[in-house]
Amino acid sequence: MGTKIMAGVYFYDGEWLTEEPKVTGPMDHAFWLGSVIFDGGRSFGGVAPDLDLHCRRAVRSAQAMLMKPTKTAEEIEALCREGIRRMGPDAVTYIRPMFFVRKGLGAARPDPDSTDFILAIYDSPLPPWKGFSACLAPFRRPAPDMAPTDAKAACLYPNGARAASWAAERGFEAALVCDALGHVAEFAHANVMFAKDGKVITPVPNGTFLNGITRQRVLTLLREAGVPVEERSVKPEELDTADEIFSTGNYGKVQPCTNWQGRALQPGPLATRARDLYFAWAEATWRIIPKAA
Repeated sequence: MGTKIMAGVYFYDGEWLTEEPKVTGPMDHAFWLGSVIFDGGRSFGGVAPDLDLHCRRAVRSAQAMLMKPTKTAEEIEALCREGIRRMGPDAVTYIRPMFFVRKGLGAARPDPDSTDFILAIYDSPLPPWKGFSACLAPFRRPAPDMAPTDAKAACLYPNGARAASWAAERGFEAALVCDALGHVAEFAHANVMFAKDGKVITPVPNGTFLNGITRQRVLTLLREAGVPVEERSVKPEELDTADEIFSTGNYGKVQPCTNWQGRALQPGPLATRARDLYFAWAEATWRIIPKAA
């Protein structure tokens, strides 16, 4: 397909497609009762950071949701690499492997033997480095005994969506949510970090929010660069006096918060360093398509 950039490519039932396949209906368990998991990788200019970790997490998430994965992480990664090549060397994409269940056992239990798989890779530009506004929302992340918080499960996302909608109604672009104990968990759709007196601080994973792959990578890179990093319980009011606030996540990678509940902030040196370290590491480590000579 050369260097042509398409809207997207999709792998389902053994074949590649350039239009979205219609794969579910009203009687399918996934459609009715939400037995769906997904993961989200990224590629930009032929680079796909931590692709292997995203594929492994997709398999673990499926198992946590009582599914029987029909592909291994290695098979998913090979398909992702092929899809990235099909999209072309200049494409900026979102990579979304998904497992879902078609049948149920009784009223609610998913039938593991009916697990199905689909992969979507589609154009999705990275957000510009301009910053976002955020506020604290009144919604909480569920505890591990309340929801399948150890999976990247689609059923967890409506809770984040209502927090984001609550924030949008008040003029903010993102929402921060706490856990059941009132400690900071994360932004509605990304992990949160902040800087104070030259140190990067972030909530310690406690099972209520996803310990993001990009989050882990950024923390590792900062530590290797000699930046002090602390993972601990965080009170919401600590953000009111933070020197910097930023997010980490697959969609935007590293993004600065430039307005926290009406308090103006600038993209700071530690957020900038985190972003620079991440993209330099990605380019050096995860090139899928060779650069043109």
